Amino acid sequence: MSDHMFMLESHLNVQQMAALLSVQAAANDAGLSIYLTGAALRDMLGGFQIRDLDFTVEGNAAAFAKTLPKKLGAELVSIDPKRNLAELILPKHVTIRIGMSRKEVYGKPASKAQISPAPIHDDLLCRDFTINAIAMSLNKQSLGLYVDPSNGIGDMQNKELRIVGKYSLYDDPARILRLFRYRVRMGFTLSEKTQNQYSNVRELKLESKISNEAIGKEFRAIAAEANSADIVKLLDEEKLLSLFCPALTGAKVNHAGLQKLQRVRTNVPPELDFPVDNLPLFLAVLGEKLAPRDRSALAKICGLTRAEVAAWGKLEAGAKKLERDLKAGTLNKPSKVFAAASKGTGEQILFVLYRSEARLVQDRLKNHLQKYLMVQHEMTDEEIAEGVGAAKPGTPKYEKACIAVLHKKLDARPKKIVVEVPPPGPVLSAPIVASARR
Repeated sequence: MSDHMFMLESHLNVQQMAALLSVQAAANDAGLSIYLTGAALRDMLGGFQIRDLDFTVEGNAAAFAKTLPKKLGAELVSIDPKRNLAELILPKHVTIRIGMSRKEVYGKPASKAQISPAPIHDDLLCRDFTINAIAMSLNKQSLGLYVDPSNGIGDMQNKELRIVGKYSLYDDPARILRLFRYRVRMGFTLSEKTQNQYSNVRELKLESKISNEAIGKEFRAIAAEANSADIVKLLDEEKLLSLFCPALTGAKVNHAGLQKLQRVRTNVPPELDFPVDNLPLFLAVLGEKLAPRDRSALAKICGLTRAEVAAWGKLEAGAKKLERDLKAGTLNKPSKVFAAASKGTGEQILFVLYRSEARLVQDRLKNHLQKYLMVQHEMTDEEIAEGVGAAKPGTPKYEKACIAVLHKKLDARPKKIVVEVPPPGPVLSAPIVASARR
């Protein structure tokens, strides 16, 4: 295994590594050249947590993706026929995207791209920023080798955001929104070339040509960011926030609420598998100061689906019910608090932490996130095997037995630490030293 592959493995969790190896093996069996690209590689090289796995294949990515659900136990979520791009979700909330290696040509600024298949080198040279234009080979003959035609690795080391081509921001003005999202997340500065092109794009008012589809995609990405409040603040300063909704200006932007939500999110230990639907949570806080008609405009511009709008509308009611349950006086054991909190979704739990003024509820939820879920996370296979007996994994009986083991562990009294004190030995008299005063 190359040093690069070892570095990659050290940044992936068990489920992500299993998914990568499965996709790699399937591509090799199909005779497709495959590369790890985009966000996963960028986050690995930057020392950030890897969220999603992006693969690029030199061939028909959509057709290849359709062969994977049975092999990986995955769900094929969407296929973009224009870009030959597919998205799948695997168990344990692992998201993978598989795209065709392609070349994009724009006839004029902010126009639709002409897309055609191309080698990986050409694909990378058509990307937005150099830090996203790096690939790692997953092919047998070149396993672990980087393809980096625009020196993105150097820009990662210099902590600099640099566009790949001469017209990157002109071609796709939606990239200016992504630019500030990366700037906040990674703490990078803009290169002089990037800053100049950004200024020219704004002078030409090309941001007005960003499609609603692109605006909605970027809005969802911002909602998922840990530092979403800082991104909103920066976009507001750049007078770009109104792209998502004309009313998002001045006092109607809930900066204080978003900053509070950003702090609330830090209560979740990063190593936990704690799924959260970030979009309704972000919408609920961002929209607190907006009138109903403005919230409708936001949903329309961002292309929110009926399901997304419904989740936004139901979040507060679900959170209020969870808060009532957590106030109950019968929750006199950690296992009972765990059981009550576990009935809420991730976004409901965080919204209660954001909104509730009850100290008891706050303390119980923080214990749930920082103590009880960590106990569950750290349970060993031996502890589980001893408690479940002959129950088979995946069955309701097995799941019930696992919960019983966890409850017992949560309610167990901490063992007393006995410190053995050695018996007293003979007392040795210390020599007497007389001090003379002068």
